[in-house]
Amino acid sequence: MIIQVCIGSSCHLKGSHDVVKKFQDAIELFGYKDDITLAGSFCIGECMHKGVTVQINDEVVKGVTTENFNEIWQNYVVKGLEEERA
Repeated sequence: MIIQVCIGSSCHLKGSHDVVKKFQDAIELFGYKDDITLAGSFCIGECMHKGVTVQINDEVVKGVTTENFNEIWQNYVVKGLEEERA
């Protein structure tokens, strides 16, 4: 799985550094180092939304914040990895 967090100007101001840290911590906690590539990305083109834009494989997830991170993690990352393994 490839997770790209937008670190462009707009997302940077919306907290992309904190979202990257949440992904790093969760990948470590769940032992997904070998399953996930985490990368920064410049503008994904969804700047008008609240929060940070993240691309998980081919799916663009808008409005990621530290507050809704756990929901995003479960719904997109954990479920996505389970589907890849099935």
